[in-house]
Amino acid sequence: MSEFSKSLDVTTSGLKAQATRLRHLSENISNADTPGYRRKLVSFETAFGGQGVSTVETSRVRLDQSTLERVYDPSHPMADESGYFDGSNVDLLIELSDAREAQRSYEANLKVFEQTRKMSSSLMELLRK
Repeated sequence: MSEFSKSLDVTTSGLKAQATRLRHLSENISNADTPGYRRKLVSFETAFGGQGVSTVETSRVRLDQSTLERVYDPSHPMADESGYFDGSNVDLLIELSDAREAQRSYEANLKVFEQTRKMSSSLMELLRK
């Protein structure tokens, strides 16, 4: 039975990590037009869970230090004397493709979780007979 719980530990850590990634990606997308906003970056690390199983977890969220887009709009309240202000460094195309990748990875982990649960239930049914 411990193999099933190990499998569930790995898949739940993957689900949590991808959910965290999706949350930060959605924050990036919603703040794409916020002046001075720096996109949040999430990376994964190997964690050693109980029972000698390697799981995944997210590292500390970092801010992307690439240069902010300079936007020309003299009427904007944050514009300097030359009419420019710092926009965000969020690229919607990258964020959307990362969100799609995270969603598919989440779905794959969910399928593994469901399969493990089904196999465990089937084993319990066999043992009852």
